Amino acid sequence: MASSTAGSTGWLRGRVKAVTSGDCLVIMALTSSKPGPPPEKTITLSSLMAPKLARRGGTDEPFAWESREFLRKLCIGKEVTFKVDYTVSSIGRDFGSVFLGDKNVAVLVVSQGWAKVREQPSQPKQGQTKIEASPFIAELLQLEEQAKTQGLGRWSKVPGAAEASIRNLPPSAIGDPSKLDAMSLLNANKGKPMEAIVEQVRDGSTVRVYLLPDFQFVQVFVAGIQAPSVGRRPITTEPIPEAEIASDKTNGDASAEPRAPLTSAQRIAASTVSTTETVADPFALEAKYFTEIRVLNRDVRIVLEGVDKFSNLIGSVYYPDGDSAKDLAMELVESGYAKYVEWSANMMEEEPKRQLKTAELQAKKSKLRIWTNYVPPATNSKPIHNQNFTGKVVEVVSGDCVIVADDSIPYGSPLAERRVNLSSIRCPKMGNPRREEKPAPYAREAKEFLRTRLIGRQVNVQMEYSRKISPADGAAVSNGPTDSRIMDFGSVFLATPSKAEGDDAATPASSASQPAGVNVAELVVARGFGSVIRHRDFEERSSYYDALLSAESRATAGRKGMHSSKEPPVMHITDLTTASAKKARDFLPFLHRSRRIPAVVEYVLSGHRFKLLVPKETCSIAFSFSGVRCPGRDEPYSDEAIALMRRRIMQRDVEIEVETVDRTGTFLGSLWESRTNMAIPLVEAGLAKYTSFAGSDRIPDAHLLEQAEKNAKKQKLKIWEKYVEGEEVPNGLPTDTKQKEVLKVVVTEVLEGGRFYVQTVGDQKISSIQQQLASLNLQEAPLIGAFNPKKGDVVLAQFSQDNSWNRAMIVNAPRGAVESSKDNFEVFYIDYGNKENVPYSQLRPLDSSVSSAPGSAQLCGLAYLKVPTLDEEYGEEAAQFLCEYALSKEFSAMIEERDLSGGNKVKGQGTGPVLLVTLVAPNEDISINAAMLQEGLARIEKKKKFDTKDRKAALDNLEKFQEEAQVNRRGKWQYGHYDTEDEDNIPPVKKGAGKR
Repeated sequence: MASSTAGSTGWLRGRVKAVTSGDCLVIMALTSSKPGPPPEKTITLSSLMAPKLARRGGTDEPFAWESREFLRKLCIGKEVTFKVDYTVSSIGRDFGSVFLGDKNVAVLVVSQGWAKVREQPSQPKQGQTKIEASPFIAELLQLEEQAKTQGLGRWSKVPGAAEASIRNLPPSAIGDPSKLDAMSLLNANKGKPMEAIVEQVRDGSTVRVYLLPDFQFVQVFVAGIQAPSVGRRPITTEPIPEAEIASDKTNGDASAEPRAPLTSAQRIAASTVSTTETVADPFALEAKYFTEIRVLNRDVRIVLEGVDKFSNLIGSVYYPDGDSAKDLAMELVESGYAKYVEWSANMMEEEPKRQLKTAELQAKKSKLRIWTNYVPPATNSKPIHNQNFTGKVVEVVSGDCVIVADDSIPYGSPLAERRVNLSSIRCPKMGNPRREEKPAPYAREAKEFLRTRLIGRQVNVQMEYSRKISPADGAAVSNGPTDSRIMDFGSVFLATPSKAEGDDAATPASSASQPAGVNVAELVVARGFGSVIRHRDFEERSSYYDALLSAESRATAGRKGMHSSKEPPVMHITDLTTASAKKARDFLPFLHRSRRIPAVVEYVLSGHRFKLLVPKETCSIAFSFSGVRCPGRDEPYSDEAIALMRRRIMQRDVEIEVETVDRTGTFLGSLWESRTNMAIPLVEAGLAKYTSFAGSDRIPDAHLLEQAEKNAKKQKLKIWEKYVEGEEVPNGLPTDTKQKEVLKVVVTEVLEGGRFYVQTVGDQKISSIQQQLASLNLQEAPLIGAFNPKKGDVVLAQFSQDNSWNRAMIVNAPRGAVESSKDNFEVFYIDYGNKENVPYSQLRPLDSSVSSAPGSAQLCGLAYLKVPTLDEEYGEEAAQFLCEYALSKEFSAMIEERDLSGGNKVKGQGTGPVLLVTLVAPNEDISINAAMLQEGLARIEKKKKFDTKDRKAALDNLEKFQEEAQVNRRGKWQYGHYDTEDEDNIPPVKKGAGKR
């Protein structure tokens, strides 16, 4: 009887899949040699008759429900042994004996009084060879008599028990679902768990259930998912079949068997068949079977989530699994039997909704079942493994990007600072002042939120993925290393959260893989300063994506930041770093009103020069230490000086004291962070030189700077490593020397009275370049599209005045590709210093061997002089004077000083390093510098206390020429003269003021 095969005994093993009534079970095979769900067979217990459940428009027989429930609870989902005793072909039923373990199920049913034993005929019916009865008929009859005597089950002797056992069924349970008010049912029970029994599984994600205790028979679509369609059979004119069974030599085949009786609810479901036949989707039957073996005829909890436009109920289904409950939707999605559906998932709470989406993504990655042939979309992101590190935040670039100095990399190394974009979040863009792009709403607030919490703080960084993006707009690109860059993304955790985080601080997770601390991205999103990116499938994302979505939900509910209905705050900042020097001088009185002014270091331009934000005056300024100079860029120890200042003051709250503003619009003064003059540690480290350019009598802590430099020299630190007492070692700073360099030059271009370009006479490099250009064939114009010069490219251009071909740098080019030979390009002739607009037809490509040579034009200025610019009074006269007496003429140029404040790289006319020179023409008694003073078109620079002897002598020598102009009231002195110490504070008079 316990045989597992259909041997000579005929006993089979299976599992009870469903119980349709008090005497009928659906048993499925334990294994199957065929793909898909295992075969099943419907068995009616031999010789028994249980009370019948209600059919369409009818009522239950007494004790019918209790009888079905007894057998359901006894057998559902359990392994049994069964044997077909006989078959009644006229009604298409198999009658058999079923054993649960060693107990006869029929015996258990009869002994409890839930079924009666059929009366046995004395003779076989016509066509039968023997009486069709249970082999255990005698025992069953005896137990029936005992149940009657004891008044058990349907034999109850309690008055009214039979009437009380008949269910009062609503219309939906007896064939009239039209009277069911789905919306009222939802409103009364939304979000509440409702006890139910699943009566039918239509497909993997649709069930029909009895809602207890009222026995409302409803169809429920599982929220958030959709299983494959099982297809439809065409409706026929035959009567509605009862219930499908199967038969084969082992456990049956569900293909062509007659049907057993259905309940009323099942008949209603079966009657809603479409007239159109459709084929089942792949894995549809497997998904249906998956759901059946978990919930069919089982006690479940239904949580109604919503109603669709067709009044179909949408809900979550939870079934028992030991001491816990499992979510049917989650099980189906995780096993690859259903897909995530957004429209019904939106009815659910955020947490289960996110879990479903995550489960689907994992099933897709594993290519389970319905995702077997799934091809993931192309993605531009790649995971980053094993790149976690700790360090200090040195810069907040924006609300979603920080720069962290890695503790494991030596201090000062270019690789120490790592840019980390916060994974899976996006904050408003900061814009680009150079392109006149203003910050988006809440961009400044997001950046400030991070700055006040992260700068200088220790963090743990977990790198997660990288992404290739277009530098133009951040869009994903697939190819082209020349027009794309790689961005690294990770999660940053604040190791020691402060009180500033407030209620928005996330609770540290207990996951062993998460670094200790608070997730910074979660803080930003929870405050409403960023949004969570909705990644496409298979896009890499934050390991804490669910927590980010939860934080966003809290911010949205609380209407915080960018989720608020209020107008975003507006802050207008005047950027003096991109304005003219005159505008910077106009702001000087405002910065002089208070002795010390609060500021924020926005950027470290060099070791001694910074960009500061002055909130009180709502302006950004270029600021430099007075009397302290560091090596210029690309010079020894320049990077170390910048790294030191970045770690010490980058984006810190500081105090400044402004003394003056120089000719380039840079404000000079002192800067303190936490009451420390930051020039002192720079000089102490041997990364800067204390100079006398600003006059130590006006520099706070001058004695400390002197002492710091002495200590650095004594220890021979950095720039002083080759220092010898009494000697000055060149280190990229201006040094005094008795032997000044003198060049023989010709002036090629005059920009204004104090700035001009020269070319060295007799330079072999110039001759070589001219010979190479002369040998080129430049007759044919380039084909449009074959040659597309870009900004910064060095090409050949035909000068309009003499039609000569010269090397030129593209300063401005038309947007996009060249469309016409008349497209204009602004070019700068790097060997002469002049510029003009040239059509495309007058441009030619240039070999890199020629274009790579540095330009021969050198930008110069007149040493020791303050010459008015073109927009100042007498500026045009000064420029005209210089053109008349210097342009295209040869001079001896004595280099007095090198000005590197504009950087070492030439980007166009008027950019790059400047040589401050004294120009002396052959056979002339005085220099051009002195002649400018003599004509009243310039004035000498201020004398300073710590000027070198050479500088003092030069100023004294020039002073007599200035006095001559003042006495004779020439040029700018025509109305008398004023003290040169006060000239910077006198507003300039614009030429032609008051005229039309």
